[in-house]
Amino acid sequence: MSEKRSNEELSKLPFMDNNLDLEKRVEDLLGRLKLKEKFKLSSGTQFFLTKAIKRLGIPHFKMTDGPHGIGPHSSGDSVCTYFPVGVCRAATWNPELSEKFGVAVAQEVRDIGYHMLLGPGVNIQRAPHCGRNFEYQTEDPYLNSRLAVHCVKGIQSQRIAACVKHYACNNQETNRLTCNSVVSERALQEIYLPAFKATACEADAWSYMTCYNKVNGVYGSEHKNLLKERLMEEWGFRGFVVTDWGATQHIKTTETCVEAGLSLEMPTAIKYTYKNMRDALNKGKFTEQMLNENIRRLLRVMFLTGVFDDPSTIPPGSRNTSEHQAVARKIAEEGIVLLKNEDNFLPLDINSIKKIAVIGPNANKKMSRGGGSSQVKPPYEIKPIEGIQEKCKGKIEIVDTPSEADVVIYVSGLNHRPHKDSEGSDRKRFHLTTSLLNRINQAIQENPKIIVVLISGSPIGMDWIDKVPAVIEAWYPGMEGGHAIASVLFGDVNPSGKLPITFPKKLEDSPAQIVKDLEVNYDDGIFVGYRYFDTNNIEPLFPFGYGLSYTTFTYANLNINKEKMSENDTIIVSVDITNTGKRAGAEVVQLYVQDVECSVDRPQKELKGFEKVKLEPGEKKSVSLELKKEDLSFFDEKSNTWKAEKGIFNILIGSSSRDIRLEGKIEYVG
Repeated sequence: MSEKRSNEELSKLPFMDNNLDLEKRVEDLLGRLKLKEKFKLSSGTQFFLTKAIKRLGIPHFKMTDGPHGIGPHSSGDSVCTYFPVGVCRAATWNPELSEKFGVAVAQEVRDIGYHMLLGPGVNIQRAPHCGRNFEYQTEDPYLNSRLAVHCVKGIQSQRIAACVKHYACNNQETNRLTCNSVVSERALQEIYLPAFKATACEADAWSYMTCYNKVNGVYGSEHKNLLKERLMEEWGFRGFVVTDWGATQHIKTTETCVEAGLSLEMPTAIKYTYKNMRDALNKGKFTEQMLNENIRRLLRVMFLTGVFDDPSTIPPGSRNTSEHQAVARKIAEEGIVLLKNEDNFLPLDINSIKKIAVIGPNANKKMSRGGGSSQVKPPYEIKPIEGIQEKCKGKIEIVDTPSEADVVIYVSGLNHRPHKDSEGSDRKRFHLTTSLLNRINQAIQENPKIIVVLISGSPIGMDWIDKVPAVIEAWYPGMEGGHAIASVLFGDVNPSGKLPITFPKKLEDSPAQIVKDLEVNYDDGIFVGYRYFDTNNIEPLFPFGYGLSYTTFTYANLNINKEKMSENDTIIVSVDITNTGKRAGAEVVQLYVQDVECSVDRPQKELKGFEKVKLEPGEKKSVSLELKKEDLSFFDEKSNTWKAEKGIFNILIGSSSRDIRLEGKIEYVG
């Protein structure tokens, strides 16, 4: 007798009833699967899909890149919105905007009929010249966590699964398939795991992608401690774990992956072939209960994303809408960082300038189709020169020769070629190439009234910076980038971006370097980014949290509601911010904590709170931030627990990690 059921028969099975409790639906479907079908569901097909089980009406579960827009390579060449990259989104310091991005990109995933977005990428920007820094968010675990939680919540609000990646310690592309990240437990707890933990505990992320590399000698896809013990048991993660594409190729056995809690191997079976799984199970290398748990997690996410539900009950999709384009532009405008503005050279007065030269290698270049798995195919992309031309039309003549212009806008930086900002390779040099340096210096010689606009996803050495009056970091600003750049240059938008990473003067100043050795020793420990620069009093080119504005802000009236803090207290730190300039603007108020005396080495300061506040000219607002015991704590490796020691803590309020405006203190009494 044939087991093939009609659609009508399938629709009457309990797991198809979306009024039934989620876990009952999962168990009903799991109980109907044959062993061979469980093996089949454990690996992918057609590069971005799970295998279908026609007997039970289980369709393909569809996954798509990437972190700042749907990849054409993973979506049948779909045309989709190209949002600014992760580091640009982080430079907004605006969690609400991260959530709006999540909603918008998830609506696009839904519109193409897919179920999961392979993002966000939350790896710490440890080394300034890691090839994928542009995809990631920041060097700071607190900022990373806040932005990631909102991004995941936005994505999953549309019943699209977020897949947080790459878990964990994938901080360089060099030898990424085989290198071993050797990292202390304290550094894991304080720096590299917080965003993963926060997205599990606070945002209920439905999927995580394993890293290619080993972590302390074990590959990510078979890392029982990272996957089963921490992610699932300690943090309460209920979704499924998927490999990065091909990440199991150097793993020796099938059973270590099953035991670790790996549900899905992509893009196809390497360790999870039918023969490998059958043989390992028959030899008692893993149990069917272990396999069931891995499949249960995958099925759970299928139900969460509505794979078996009436389409009318699922949030509708949309793509390339004016709303999504507005979100892309808003992120670009808020993410652009004004690095230098000598004698208020910016913003440009459109009514007093007659000629502008718009030159440089990135002035007329599109960036959407590069970077590896993060490429996007947008309906259009406004290049820097196009945005400026549109802004100046009928008012300012655009010329090619610097000597003829009143002002020069020089657009330089990096691109998505190998050994620049690109997946699969790390940058070979920190400074611009000799050719690019010669070009920029030539332009400066011809006309010193020059604004440098940098298109890049990671810090660049700036030997030329003293010769120019103004510099902005525009990152890779997405499909509306040209409009956003023009809006900032001409003052329609007051820049409010703040650096989510430290810009060193020279690469040697950074504590972490890209190494070609297969052993990557995280000797910097917890001293990543500004934690290292500030603690060791090394002057950066631009510090973490830095960014100028066309207006000015004063900080006053620091108030801490308690002098002494006990274990269960919440401290309220408030401060008044006033816009003392003539333009509306936004300031990011940053709260850092300093442990005055501790039994272990701690950074000079650590970010533990922030808020972006928008103010009209002359307007004053009070900003309140909370501190709890966890914000004073460090991970104690002796007791293997988080610990806050009794004593004095300085409370530092500033505009960057190096621009502290107000100081107070509390005593932690335990």
